[in-house]
Amino acid sequence: MSGITIRHNPECERFEVLDDGKVIGRAAYRTYGTDPSQRIFYHTVINEEYGGQGLAKKLAAQALDQTVQEGLTIVPVCPYIKKFLTKHPEYDDSRVPVTAAHLDFLDAALVQGARS
Repeated sequence: MSGITIRHNPECERFEVLDDGKVIGRAAYRTYGTDPSQRIFYHTVINEEYGGQGLAKKLAAQALDQTVQEGLTIVPVCPYIKKFLTKHPEYDDSRVPVTAAHLDFLDAALVQGARS
Protein backbone atom coordinates (compact mmCIF):
# COMPACT_ATOMS: atom_id res chain seq x y z
CA MET A 1 0.00 0.00 0.00
CA SER A 2 3.04 2.27 -0.29
CA GLY A 3 1.87 3.75 -3.61
CA ILE A 4 -1.43 5.05 -2.17
CA THR A 5 -2.01 8.79 -2.49
CA ILE A 6 -5.02 11.11 -2.27
CA ARG A 7 -5.44 14.13 -4.51
CA HIS A 8 -8.01 16.76 -5.38
CA ASN A 9 -9.14 16.68 -9.02
CA PRO A 10 -11.16 19.92 -9.31
CA GLU A 11 -11.76 19.48 -13.06
CA CYS A 12 -13.77 16.34 -12.29
CA GLU A 13 -15.13 17.73 -9.00
CA ARG A 14 -13.81 14.91 -6.89
CA PHE A 15 -11.12 13.82 -4.51
CA GLU A 16 -9.37 10.64 -5.62
CA VAL A 17 -7.48 7.78 -4.01
CA LEU A 18 -4.75 6.46 -6.28
CA ASP A 19 -2.62 3.34 -6.16
CA ASP A 20 0.54 4.03 -8.16
CA GLY A 21 -1.36 6.53 -10.29
CA LYS A 22 -4.49 4.41 -10.88
CA VAL A 23 -7.73 5.83 -9.45
CA ILE A 24 -9.14 3.30 -6.98
CA GLY A 25 -11.62 5.49 -5.11
CA ARG A 26 -13.32 8.86 -5.13
CA ALA A 27 -15.37 11.33 -3.14
CA ALA A 28 -17.46 13.17 -5.71
CA TYR A 29 -19.01 16.58 -5.19
CA ARG A 30 -20.70 19.41 -7.03
CA THR A 31 -20.22 23.09 -6.28
CA TYR A 32 -23.64 24.48 -5.43
CA GLY A 33 -24.81 26.75 -8.23
CA THR A 34 -26.59 29.43 -6.18
CA ASP A 35 -23.89 29.52 -3.48
CA PRO A 36 -20.45 28.50 -4.77
CA SER A 37 -19.12 28.50 -1.20
CA GLN A 38 -20.99 25.21 -0.66
CA ARG A 39 -19.57 21.87 -1.78
CA ILE A 40 -22.21 19.13 -2.06
CA PHE A 41 -20.62 15.71 -1.45
CA TYR A 42 -22.86 13.10 -3.04
CA HIS A 43 -20.90 9.86 -3.57
CA THR A 44 -17.90 8.17 -1.98
CA VAL A 45 -16.57 4.82 -3.16
CA ILE A 46 -13.44 2.69 -2.87
CA ASN A 47 -12.86 -0.18 -5.31
CA GLU A 48 -13.92 -3.43 -3.68
CA GLU A 49 -10.48 -5.04 -3.77
CA TYR A 50 -9.14 -2.17 -1.62
CA GLY A 51 -11.87 -2.42 1.01
CA GLY A 52 -11.12 -2.80 4.70
CA GLN A 53 -7.94 -0.71 4.61
CA GLY A 54 -9.40 2.52 5.99
CA LEU A 55 -9.04 4.32 2.67
CA ALA A 56 -12.56 5.77 2.66
CA LYS A 57 -11.93 7.32 6.07
CA LYS A 58 -8.63 8.85 4.91
CA LEU A 59 -10.28 10.09 1.72
CA ALA A 60 -13.17 11.68 3.61
CA ALA A 61 -10.85 13.36 6.11
CA GLN A 62 -8.64 14.84 3.41
CA ALA A 63 -11.60 15.95 1.26
CA LEU A 64 -13.32 17.63 4.18
CA ASP A 65 -10.12 19.16 5.54
CA GLN A 66 -9.29 20.68 2.18
CA THR A 67 -12.86 21.92 1.74
CA VAL A 68 -12.68 23.71 5.08
CA GLN A 69 -9.19 25.08 4.33
CA GLU A 70 -10.57 26.56 1.10
CA GLY A 71 -13.20 28.40 3.15
CA LEU A 72 -16.07 26.31 1.75
CA THR A 73 -18.89 24.61 3.59
CA ILE A 74 -19.83 20.94 3.45
CA VAL A 75 -23.25 19.77 2.27
CA PRO A 76 -23.37 16.05 3.17
CA VAL A 77 -25.68 14.19 0.78
CA CYS A 78 -23.41 11.13 0.53
CA PRO A 79 -24.30 8.53 3.18
CA TYR A 80 -20.63 7.84 3.95
CA ILE A 81 -19.78 11.52 4.41
CA LYS A 82 -22.91 11.97 6.58
CA LYS A 83 -21.87 9.07 8.81
CA PHE A 84 -18.27 10.30 8.95
CA LEU A 85 -19.48 13.72 10.12
CA THR A 86 -21.48 12.20 12.99
CA LYS A 87 -18.18 10.90 14.39
CA HIS A 88 -16.22 14.10 13.74
CA PRO A 89 -17.81 17.12 15.42
CA GLU A 90 -14.78 19.24 14.49
CA TYR A 91 -16.51 19.82 11.13
CA ASP A 92 -19.81 21.03 12.63
CA ASP A 93 -19.08 24.72 12.02
CA SER A 94 -18.32 23.99 8.34
CA ARG A 95 -21.41 21.93 7.67
CA VAL A 96 -24.78 23.11 6.35
CA PRO A 97 -27.99 21.08 6.39
CA VAL A 98 -29.09 19.48 3.15
CA THR A 99 -32.17 21.21 1.70
CA ALA A 100 -34.59 20.33 -1.06
CA ALA A 101 -32.90 23.05 -3.16
CA HIS A 102 -29.54 21.27 -2.78
CA LEU A 103 -31.09 17.98 -3.91
CA ASP A 104 -32.87 19.61 -6.87
CA PHE A 105 -29.64 21.29 -7.94
CA LEU A 106 -27.69 18.04 -7.58
CA ASP A 107 -30.26 16.04 -9.60
CA ALA A 108 -30.16 18.60 -12.40
CA ALA A 109 -26.35 18.81 -12.37
CA LEU A 110 -25.94 15.04 -12.51
CA VAL A 111 -28.45 14.70 -15.36
CA GLN A 112 -26.68 17.50 -17.23
CA GLY A 113 -23.30 15.86 -16.58
CA ALA A 114 -24.56 12.54 -17.92
CA ARG A 115 -25.56 14.24 -21.16
CA SER A 116 -22.23 15.94 -21.77
